[in-house]
Order: sequence, then structure tokens, then C-alpha cells
Amino acid sequence: MKSRRYYAILKPDITALGYALFIAINAAGVWGGVFPFLPESFQTTQILSSFFLWQSLVFMLVYFVSVLGVYFLPGPTRRFMVIATATPYFLGWCALIGAIYFSERALFLVSIGGALLGIGSAGFFMLWQRLFASQNSDTGNRDLILGTAYGSLFYFALYLIPVAITSILIPLVFMPLFCLCIVLKSRTIDLEQPMFQDKPRNNSRVYRQLLHDYWRSALCIGALGFCSGVVRALAIGDVEIGSLVNIMSMGGSLTMALALLFVWQIKNLRINIVVAYRVFFPFIITGFMILPLVKENYSALFASLIYAVYSCGIILMMIQCAQASRDRGINPIFIYGFIGGIVYALHDIGFIGGMFIERLDIMGLGSTVIVTLFALYLLGLMYFIGNGGFRQAFVQRSLGAEHIELVALNVPQKNKMLDSEDDENEEQNVRDISSPLTPLYNLGRLSNTERRDAAHVNLPQYRDRISKQCALLQQHYRLSAREAEVMELIARGNNVTRIAEVLVVSENTVRTHSKRIYTKLAIHKKQELLDLINEFSPKNLNT
Repeated sequence: MKSRRYYAILKPDITALGYALFIAINAAGVWGGVFPFLPESFQTTQILSSFFLWQSLVFMLVYFVSVLGVYFLPGPTRRFMVIATATPYFLGWCALIGAIYFSERALFLVSIGGALLGIGSAGFFMLWQRLFASQNSDTGNRDLILGTAYGSLFYFALYLIPVAITSILIPLVFMPLFCLCIVLKSRTIDLEQPMFQDKPRNNSRVYRQLLHDYWRSALCIGALGFCSGVVRALAIGDVEIGSLVNIMSMGGSLTMALALLFVWQIKNLRINIVVAYRVFFPFIITGFMILPLVKENYSALFASLIYAVYSCGIILMMIQCAQASRDRGINPIFIYGFIGGIVYALHDIGFIGGMFIERLDIMGLGSTVIVTLFALYLLGLMYFIGNGGFRQAFVQRSLGAEHIELVALNVPQKNKMLDSEDDENEEQNVRDISSPLTPLYNLGRLSNTERRDAAHVNLPQYRDRISKQCALLQQHYRLSAREAEVMELIARGNNVTRIAEVLVVSENTVRTHSKRIYTKLAIHKKQELLDLINEFSPKNLNT
């Protein structure tokens, strides 16, 4: 029975296969530091530096331009624009291939090719992200994670094809295939969802709150991007390092994707990017410290591991952006462009800084030592800024973005979260706080003492019996954290306007969440919701 369940979740659909093919092809041209399927004699330091400089700069600029475009001109995001994205991507590959045969124009062609591939690659990521966000959370997250896993396998399969043929097949065969997939699936997107109907300038408060909540997550993944940019600069000088970086990053993506898929089957997952980065930070700076002290073989291994972790961070970034779009009714291109723009801007800083500093000779320290000092300084500075800088140095920092949430797909319909308690013990777990709820989004409004208590206590925190009943109902029907928040606010008599004000979302978003809640609970009106909540009293469930 279990084997059938695992087989089912590993069975790809059109969306997952299309995204997988795009990931594999994209890694073959714009990822770690080399062109693994182009002749090595063509891959000089000058060629690689020029290509990746133009590609990464244009790639990053497209993200920031998309944020501004969505905010001021939200209408175009309702269109698919696959042709507008595919054209520069196709021409970029043509320019890259042409540079092999026209050596006198190679530098010019790879620069043009890098810029065009930067535009096309960023555009395709936007289209895939929009598709994932438009789906329900289970389908969207599954297609994203499963597509990443198959993308790694497709990438390794490309090594079985002769190099000369692969470079031609990419723009002529593989690219049309994933374009067809995204065209077919984009036609199924429900453009009536709040995320597409939303006009950002009419809900500026919602978007300001979004930026406030998510910039730290962006900075943490951006720190990994900065590290990968530095090691990409190192990889350009050694083709073997670049090849190993590509292989390890794809391997890291595959491992991360499979781990998420299998754990998600049996367990609820709550991943906070800021906390995860704090765990990895000591290992990252230690790795840079060791870099100038050991043999050259370590450089290849360290660069590969950094890119593998960075690849995992990109997966989490896309999941978080899609979740934020669904929960808050935010245009998916806006939130993805904002976080991605920060991440790739820091990557470019690392890449350009690494290339420039590597050529310096300060006090006879050597290029590796100088690059290490540069990386450690900026990493430490970003860590300080991410923790609030001088403004928050002496005060308790409030929590920011929500955890990434994957509600377990196969959990026995039996309550494992709460045991029955007598009234006296139950009252000891009740916290009398001023807000109607105690989830993470509301902790920033509490006093420092209340925030510390809510953040560090090991047991679930409830205001009263309604909170506990809603928690029981949430687990039984697999409601998301945001759906549970809306449900409890409805149960407490709040109208749509008040709920939107409390959660800092649009009223249309609240209505959409309400419809999803009623659908999952198989009810049609508020009184049925109240009756259902009353049935989920711990005592009723144990009698």
C-alpha cells in the first residue's frame, strides 16, 4: 500500500515534466560556471566571464522590472506571453552556438547570447512560478518539487547525448517541448483568482506589509546567492570546477526534492528560511575560512557544496513565494520578482566582486585570501542587517514571514495533536492575549514578554476553547494555517472587512479563503461552520 502511495506521488504530469525539461536545459546554459555541452576549447576565461556577466545582470534586472511592471501595470500579467519569453531564449541559444563557428565574433555573440538568455530564462521562471501559484497548494507544490527532481535526472541524461548534437537539440527540440507544456497548462489558469484580479496600487498597505515580512527571507537566500556568485567567479577560471558545480547543484536539487516529497507524505512540514539560514551560517563562513588554507581540490568541493545548498534555497524560495501569493492574494510575479531580484542582485555582487578582487594583489596576500576576506566581510554585514541592524540591535526583533507550510498528504484521520484534558489543565494552556489569534503573523503586535512566551513555549498556545476546537478541525480536514486563521476569525463573528484588516489582505482574498474552507468542510453557511466547530470539542471526540 505504501509503495503505491509513493509511486503515485512520483508519477509526473505535464506541468512537472515541462518544468523538469526547462530546469535541465537552463542548467546546461546559465547555471554554475561552464557550458557543459559545448566544446571545452571554446570556453576561455574571457568568453565565460563576458557571457555570465551579461546573463546574470540582465537576469536580475528582469526581476526588478517585473516588480515595477506588476505594481503599475497589472493587466499584462493576465496574459501568457510565452512567445515574448521564448523568442529571446531561442535567439540566445542561437547566438551561443554561432559563437562556436564564428570565432572572430565569438566575444560579441556570447555577450548578446548571455543578455538574451538572461531575459528568456527570467521570463520562463516567471511563467512557471505564476502557474504553480495559481494551482491549489498541494498540486502547485507537488509539481514544483517533482519537476525539480525530474529536472536533475533529465540534466544527467543529457550527458548520454553527444556534445555536438546536444547543443543543436536544445533550441530546436527540447525548448519547443517545454514551451508547449507551459502553453497548455497556462490555458487552465483561473484568472478570476484574487492574485490576478488584484490591483496593487489599490491595496498598497497589503504590499507594504508583504515587503516588510519577506525581505529577511530574501536576504537569507540572497546570502547563499552571494556565496554562489563568488564561487562562480572562481569556477570560470577552471572548467573542471564549473562542471563539478553543475553536477553537484543538480544532485543537491534532486536530494532536496526527494526528501521533501517523501517526508511531506507522512508529516506536516514547517520551514522557516531565516532560521534555516542561521543554522547554515556557521558552516558557510567556516568553509570560506578554510578556503585559502587547503589544497586546490577543496575549492572544487566547496564551490560544489555551496551551489548545491543554493539550489535547495531556490526551491524553498519558489514554494514560499507561491504560498504568499495564495494566502495574501498577491500577484505571484510581484512577490517572486521582489525576492528573486534581491537574491540575484546579491549573486551578481558576489560574481562581479569575486572576478574583480581575484585579479588584485594586495600586500602579497594572493587572490584566494582576498576573495575569502571579501566574502566573509559581506556575509557578516548581511547577517547583521538581516537581524535588524543598529535599529534592532538592542530590542527584541519581531518575527517576519510565515513558515513555509506543506500539510501532510497522508495522515491518519485521528487526532495526534491534542489529547483530552480536564478543564483545569486546559485552562493552563490558555493565554489571555489582546489579539483574536496567536499564529505567527500576529506575534509582531504583542509586547516583548508575550512575544517571547509565544515563540519559545513548547506547547500549542490557545486563547480559549474555540482556538483549540479550530486547531482540531484544522488537522482533521487538512486546512492550511491561513485557512485556519480565517475560519477562527469567522467563528468569532468577524465580517469580511474586519478579517481583511486583521490579516492585512484584500477583502477579495478573504472571500476566496472562505470559499475554500467551506469546500473542504463540505458546508454552505456560517451556522454549519459553527456547529462543526462545536462537534470538535476534545471531550466530544473522546466520548
